[in-house]
Amino acid sequence: MKLSELTAVLCLTWALTLLYGEMLAFRLPSLSTCRWPHHHTQSLDYVKVAVLTDPQLTDRTSLPLPPKSLALELVQFYSDLYMRRAFLSSVLPFDPDVILFLGDYFDGGPYLSDHEWKESLSRLKHIFSLSSQERHSTIPAYRIPGNHDIGYEFLHSRRPQAIRRYEKEFGSRNYQFTVGKVEFVAIDSQAIDGNPQGYMASSTRAFVKNVSLDVQAYPRVLLTHIPLYRQDGTDCGPNRKSKIINQRINVHSPDIQEIVYQNYVTKESSNYLLDSIQPILVLSGHDHDQCDVVHKSKYGPVKEHTVGTISWQQGNVYPSFMLLSASNFVPSNTSSSEEAVLTQLCFLPVQLHIYIWYLSLFVLTLLALLLWPTGGVSFWHHFSDLMAFGKQLISSITSRPKEKDEDLNCEYEMMWDAEGSMQLVKKILNVAVTCISETSSVERGTAVMRPTAIKNISQELEVSVNADAFDPMAKTLSRASKSWTKLVIQRLVRTFRMVTIIAAVNVPIYMLLLFKDWID
Repeated sequence: MKLSELTAVLCLTWALTLLYGEMLAFRLPSLSTCRWPHHHTQSLDYVKVAVLTDPQLTDRTSLPLPPKSLALELVQFYSDLYMRRAFLSSVLPFDPDVILFLGDYFDGGPYLSDHEWKESLSRLKHIFSLSSQERHSTIPAYRIPGNHDIGYEFLHSRRPQAIRRYEKEFGSRNYQFTVGKVEFVAIDSQAIDGNPQGYMASSTRAFVKNVSLDVQAYPRVLLTHIPLYRQDGTDCGPNRKSKIINQRINVHSPDIQEIVYQNYVTKESSNYLLDSIQPILVLSGHDHDQCDVVHKSKYGPVKEHTVGTISWQQGNVYPSFMLLSASNFVPSNTSSSEEAVLTQLCFLPVQLHIYIWYLSLFVLTLLALLLWPTGGVSFWHHFSDLMAFGKQLISSITSRPKEKDEDLNCEYEMMWDAEGSMQLVKKILNVAVTCISETSSVERGTAVMRPTAIKNISQELEVSVNADAFDPMAKTLSRASKSWTKLVIQRLVRTFRMVTIIAAVNVPIYMLLLFKDWID
């Protein structure tokens, strides 16, 4: 293979790698690795619901980078691009009827100015096709607030504008709706453990009380951003990829119960929600990783699915989303209530692994171009040599072994014993070994070389070598050094030229794939 052929192979390899990493990898969930859970059942009378959570759009509060800096803009672009590709190429091909968002749409929501918040809102609508101009905007979407959107009790009194602009854009923080024959109850879990005398906590608890008084016609699903209480070290199942996070509650003022941060809803509030709403399933986010647990309530066990983040920059290298099938029929009894809601977790491409493969391929490309022989490599020639060696090896194994060399220097004599039977007796022949000493002559045909002549010739050769050894050696080393430097420069120039050709072919492909989904 010549260098030009190697360059063509590398161009093709890069093109296929970019097609997979920038496009095909995001279509795998819809093609093979994931499907609607009701397809495993006999009934197909279900409403299809896609569940997403924790996009947490990167902003100036996310990283220690100057606002509007190029580095921050690049991080935001690639973070947003990943989620848009995931939504367009992984989620929407399943053709969901409803989309649920479980909170944390922004990263520094309460701390952003109105102008910054509107910019982040515009990005959010573009990523998830929520603008009225988007072709997918007709799909109904339901949302609940997260702690990165409105904050905890500690911020409710200090930054009330965060709650006002959230409710203005997304509606009420506590509400219920019906999908098929399943009732969904959405609550503001950031307020449930707050000061009972405060407006946020009291309004949330009043909503939960009203739901508990309603006649339950359909099975219920509880939607909460913060997961319900679980004991420290509780196993989260096989889908958990990161370390299990235990309960942590930071309180600013214990007297008035101003919560600054919490990982889970308290045990008392969790039991209150389970006993009042009586759900058959709980969906939550906040943890950024997958977790499946079963809670005990006075009405029986209740399963909770904590869905992982859809972003690859939120501490989980295995982003995911969930497919939920809500029944369009009323279960006949409580034993079949599990059939009312079916779930399937779907994983998204590991963006970090894709970038590592890009870097590895770049290093391999440089090494191949630098070390490739100028005359090329004949793979057919090496293959032919390998085949010949194999044939020779097989032939040596299957052929008769040669007789030992010692049989060449022996003779066999027939002997008769007293009974008259003949036996062959091997006798070693005496081989004369002639040693040549310094005093003897060395014969070559009819010519004879005397020892004195040999000694004189050796002395002359030794004097000649000693006289001419140093000067040519120095000249040879100098020429070798210059030749090596020239070779390195030629290889570097050749590599740069070939890399330029590969880049000229693949950079346009990368840019096309990069902006195809962003502009689409």
